[in-house]
Amino acid sequence: MKLFKNIKAFNKDIISLVKAKDYKQLKQKFKRIFMGMKFTDGLLFKVLIYTLLISLGYIYLYPVLYMVTNSFMTVEDIINVSVKWIPSKLNWENYRIVWTDIGYLDALKDAFILSVIPALSATVSSAIIGYGFARYEFPLKKLLFVLMIMTFIIPPQITMLPTFRMFSNYGLLGSIKAFVYPAILGQGLNGAIFILIFYQFFRMIPKSLEESAQLDGASNFKIFTKIALPLAIPSIIIVFLFSLVWYYNETYLAGLFLRGSDMLTLPLRVNQFINSYTSIYPEGSQARELMQAVKLAGNVLTLLPLLVIYFIFQRHFVESIDRTGITGE
Repeated sequence: MKLFKNIKAFNKDIISLVKAKDYKQLKQKFKRIFMGMKFTDGLLFKVLIYTLLISLGYIYLYPVLYMVTNSFMTVEDIINVSVKWIPSKLNWENYRIVWTDIGYLDALKDAFILSVIPALSATVSSAIIGYGFARYEFPLKKLLFVLMIMTFIIPPQITMLPTFRMFSNYGLLGSIKAFVYPAILGQGLNGAIFILIFYQFFRMIPKSLEESAQLDGASNFKIFTKIALPLAIPSIIIVFLFSLVWYYNETYLAGLFLRGSDMLTLPLRVNQFINSYTSIYPEGSQARELMQAVKLAGNVLTLLPLLVIYFIFQRHFVESIDRTGITGE
């Protein structure tokens, strides 16, 4: 109602100005409406911003919407060129095939084991290493810091062969140890990023807090566990969630290091199921066409646990990102 009243008042002002032939004031009124007082509060600027946001949102949402709608399609809908977005009927058979054939619940349990344990290990080791770099001086500190950053800069494809041979010599292949042991040593997936997050956060903590604790007789370990870690909860949440997502979505290294293991990441298990299924049927057959929708259904089931986790921890995640920007001495 307020919007309609504003429009009605605006039209009344325009009509009165036109009748009075006060074109100068009319021009200023239109300029103030479209350009605003500082341009950023004008109608033109708002239209441009909303157009840009809607366009970017469409670019990101289009693949997701396409994946969800096409995952419910039947073979007839896939072949029928007139069916683009809305399927003729909801075909839950695609989801049933993925759910039963890969043993979704068991596969999801294995995927979370392969994700949570390395993510916890990476979070603990990154916090310890980041605190050490931020608070202590020791020989070759700068060199070690540079080497740590280089582990992130160098692509994993370059170190894949020596890493594979080293894991083979130590008997780590085919088990979760191939992910857990590097994470414990701070060399998990994108471990350098997590160390940098903690390093930057611990540097922003005022040193006066630790100095006061030292005067009270607190040891270095107690300062770390009782003062530094509680303050670093936002960083802990961010590191754990990012690490969990990266381990959960890992297919390249998981396919290399977990070869022959019964435990696989969920995306890798879905890909193996789709590849084995499509290899049976010839190109152009209806069963082969059906696998397009089944594959999309598998992708939806793979993405669904992460969406649930995000919606549950959304508030904590956003608050943690905001709080990691605090400043200290």
